Amino acid sequence: MKIAIISAMEKERRLITPLLKDAQELELEGLGLLYGKINHHDIYLLKSGIGKVNAAITTYKIIRGCNPDLVINTGVAGGASSRTRIGDLLVADYVAYHDVWCGPGTQPGQADGLPVFIECDKDVIRLAYERLAAARLQVGLICSGDAFIDSGDEIKRIRSIFPEVIAVDMESAAIAHVCYMEKTKFNIVRIISDTPGEGENISQYQNFWEEAPEKTFETVKCILENIQ
Repeated sequence: MKIAIISAMEKERRLITPLLKDAQELELEGLGLLYGKINHHDIYLLKSGIGKVNAAITTYKIIRGCNPDLVINTGVAGGASSRTRIGDLLVADYVAYHDVWCGPGTQPGQADGLPVFIECDKDVIRLAYERLAAARLQVGLICSGDAFIDSGDEIKRIRSIFPEVIAVDMESAAIAHVCYMEKTKFNIVRIISDTPGEGENISQYQNFWEEAPEKTFETVKCILENIQ
């Protein structure tokens, strides 16, 4: 299987890089990427840059250039539910925008021509339940927007639109948007790095990179070693 793994930041991508066997650098329409193997899968590892536009452009280029069977977005996310804690593993079942409204006759969060909730690949969810049962695993809705969420008031606003949201980030919905349009399977596999509205989440986010063990990012490896 050909699998593209997209991270927003280089420090996220570096945590995945050691998992690749026989890694080599490639270029695709200005994108730098690493190609290698995990188990029997062909892996394309990319850094998109932060935000929805960067994520969408990167996703579109890798789909059109390499035609992956599955796109996985990995990295960190902010907790948006009372049940999420820093260090929790997160796998999405649906993704939505929290900063989109196209006007009367449309629902908040619904991009033009798309459903409000974009469904993620169920095989990844199943594997997470089967293989990560002992981990602190959360499965649920991720909402995305073009702002770093750093206040409880913003979380309340997002929850007022999507009460079921468990995490927020800046790329997942854009990646889901492109995959939906291109009919490509995808899922989001992230780690909770901070909890907006509960303490000083900016320092939580900064400290996460110093304190988080790299083994948390081996969640991706676990899924890739077991997916068919």
